[in-house]
Order: sequence, then structure tokens, then C-alpha cells
Amino acid sequence: MLKLIKIMHQEYQYLNLLKDILKNGVKKVDRGTGDASFSVFGRQLRFNLSKGEFPLLTTKRVYFKGVLYELYWFLSGQTNIKYLVDHDVHIWDDYPYKIYKIKNQKSKITKEEFIAKIKTDEKFAKRWGKLPKIYGELWRCWPTRYGKTIDQLKWVINEIKEDPHAHNTLVTSWNPEYLYTMARKKDTSYFPICHNLYQLNVLNGHLCLQLYQRSADVFLGVPFNIASYALLLLIISKVTGYKPGEFVHTFGDVHIYESHLSAVKQQLKRTPRPFPKIRFTHDFSSIDEFKPEYVELVDYNPHPPIKATLSVSGGYFEKKNKK
Repeated sequence: MLKLIKIMHQEYQYLNLLKDILKNGVKKVDRGTGDASFSVFGRQLRFNLSKGEFPLLTTKRVYFKGVLYELYWFLSGQTNIKYLVDHDVHIWDDYPYKIYKIKNQKSKITKEEFIAKIKTDEKFAKRWGKLPKIYGELWRCWPTRYGKTIDQLKWVINEIKEDPHAHNTLVTSWNPEYLYTMARKKDTSYFPICHNLYQLNVLNGHLCLQLYQRSADVFLGVPFNIASYALLLLIISKVTGYKPGEFVHTFGDVHIYESHLSAVKQQLKRTPRPFPKIRFTHDFSSIDEFKPEYVELVDYNPHPPIKATLSVSGGYFEKKNKK
């Protein structure tokens, strides 16, 4: 007699990670903001995309428009938030505003006023909306010592097409020349690169992608990151002609902010619902032909959203001289 095996919903990996941090997390305090979090180190989630399920979490609504337009922002090599602001996507508002306040300490402008100027004032947006040396630029226009740039993403796609046995198909965003106090102060991006590196690999005709994320806000950021890199895998699978395989999400420091604890506990009371699917409504054969309007999210029926405040921790930290 055949035994029926109940397959656990893939979202329970994420919920179990929340429980792990609640139980085992060590308290840390960001030296720049003073925000406290609870951390564990070295964890991994694995999502199988070969059956058509798209891992957009269901125990709270994830802002898929933000995921989609942010990913296109990266894929098109952009670094100025004006593109996102013009499409009413505000997930990146905080860091440019933080940098503006660092460099204009006497300014009384609110974040809302700052974003309104980004939207309406081209000159202001060009100067203050840009976050140089972040994901989009480093994926598509990595700066070299000889003055030219390297399109890492296009290169790995070509490698995968030409050699499915390749072991070298990595894209990195970690450039010490522009990060933290490794950088000269005038060169620092002020932004903390969090999802640092991803690698593609072909196994049995399926394209797999592994992300290494050195620091992860598991409540607010990780649901976005899961959906973003799963969608990236689907897009690259389409342009390379392979079936989508597994998305592997590997973490360094993964944490829950103290201010998110009650929201996490609320989410853990919920039961996952079936994952949605992604449908491409137009054909595209290269990464540069892809447009966000080509993506349709199908059958997404999540629990209601749970709001929490983003912590703008990390990035460049300048030590104050003691008198």
C-alpha cells in the first residue's frame, strides 16, 4: 500500500527561520543608529521553482510592484531613485535622504519634501537622488582601473549559453574601493551593500541561482530579496533557454530588529497559502529587452500586510573625535 507523503509548504522555511532567531538570536546594537536587533549567523533557505510556484510570501502581503520595479532598476543599470519615485515605488527613499542629511546638516527638509523635490526637480534629483556604486551599476557597469566598464550580468548570461558546465558565472556587488572606511571618504557610497554575490549553475537542464547575503533584515528585507532573486532566476532562465531550477538563499548575519518583534509574532500566527505563479506576457530574448510590464503575477492571495519601520543601519560610519 502506497503511503501518502505530505509535502511541507516552502514558506515554512522562512517562518522557521523567524522562530530560530526569536529563540537563538544574540542582541546587537548598530553603532550608527542605535537600533537593536537579534542575530543568528550562517543560515540557508532553498526554493524549488521547477514546479511553477513563485516564492512570494503569503503570511503577509509582499509589495510585488516594489520587487518588480526595483529588480528592473538593477537590471537596467540605474542608480538614481528618481525612476522608482516616478513609478510611485518608495522602498529606496530612506538612504538618499539619509545621505542628504549627512551632507546638509543644517537643512530642515523632511523626507516627504525631499522625495517631492526628487520627483519634480530634475537638477535636484540628478545631484541627490543618485546612489553610486550600488547594485545596478556594479552588475552592468563595474568600473575598472583602465577606464572602461564590465557588464557582469551580460557576461554570465553569455557564459551560461556557451558553456552549461561553467563554474565561474558569478556577479558581485562587493567593491571595497567604495565601501565603508575601506574607501576614501570622498569615494564612499555611504550605502551598505547587503546582497553581495550571486552565482548561476546549470544542473540537468535546469538553471539554478544561489545568493549570498551578508546582512539580512529578515522581516522587511528578506521577503523582497527572496522574490527578487527568484524573479531574476526566471528572467535569466527565459533568455538562456533553460528551465528554472532551485533558488538557494544563503545568509551571513540574519536578524530581527527589536522594533519588529511584535510584527514577527503576529506573522507566525498565520498559516501559509498556496504560492502564486509568474507569467511573462511578452517574449524577450535578451536581458535588455525585458520590461517590468511583461510580468504578470497570477493567483496571489496572501494574508493582509503587516507594517514595520525600516532601519537605515549600516553603511559608512565616521568616528567622532573625543575631546
